[in-house]
Amino acid sequence: MALETMSLSLSNSAMFSSGVVEDDNKQEAFVFHKFVVMGHRGFGMNMLQSPDEKMKFIKENSILSFNVAADFPIDFIEFDVQVTRDGCPVIFHDIFMFTQEQGVIIEKRVTEMALHEFLSYGPQKDGTNVKPMLRKTKDGRIFEWKVEKDAPLCTLEEAFVKVKHSLGFNIELKFDDNIGYGEEELRQTLDNILKVVDEHAKNRPIIFSSFHPDAARLIRNMQRNYPVFFLTNGGCEIYKDVRRNSLDEAIKLCKESGLQGIVSEVKAILRTPNAITRVKDSKLSLLSYGQLK
Repeated sequence: MALETMSLSLSNSAMFSSGVVEDDNKQEAFVFHKFVVMGHRGFGMNMLQSPDEKMKFIKENSILSFNVAADFPIDFIEFDVQVTRDGCPVIFHDIFMFTQEQGVIIEKRVTEMALHEFLSYGPQKDGTNVKPMLRKTKDGRIFEWKVEKDAPLCTLEEAFVKVKHSLGFNIELKFDDNIGYGEEELRQTLDNILKVVDEHAKNRPIIFSSFHPDAARLIRNMQRNYPVFFLTNGGCEIYKDVRRNSLDEAIKLCKESGLQGIVSEVKAILRTPNAITRVKDSKLSLLSYGQLK
């Protein structure tokens, strides 16, 4: 079975090996040393409403998903990181956690939970499953989060310790689109993530990415060891923050903030293919994500 979703790189004129960028105040020309394939949320995202069984094969963003992906000829895995109320970076895509108690659907924000509560959802390491997980789709439907091969939720630290060391990490910094974050709040969240990275990364290739323009800018200012990429839908969806609404705005943000590249929805690239030249001329790298159909 192939990896369901992948990210691919288009590059320019520098070399990337260990994930380290020289520490200076200028934007570095940056590139991967080869054409790069990344496993989206590990072995692939889950779409519970899809008739495609591959979308429900292995629990996304789990240690199991990451290690199964590592058996394939890929270079990186991509996963989503949020920080719990008590300051622990955890790996989970959705902003809210859903479960059902006595027929009533319970909704809690991941970042408002303590670590022990977050880890209490879904299958446990002892085989129990006291708090079954549900998932809400964009159109508001709620499904039981049921996959063929389930696995416990995990922390960022666990991923560093338990995932094959040669596999690079694309750490997506996840924030709620509907919240206006202050700089100090963003900085505290990023600091908690960087503490884990600094302690456990060693020589593992790492890049940071985020849809949040200010989070991307801040983490570039807070560290110079790892490249930072700005995630964008490239205008496929429209947001209040204009920096998120086109590839031209993404390029502008990267140049102003000293970021190393862009991760774009592939449909946005195909819709404006000349943007590839503009990205390259700006000495930025380009990754793509998404499906063509």
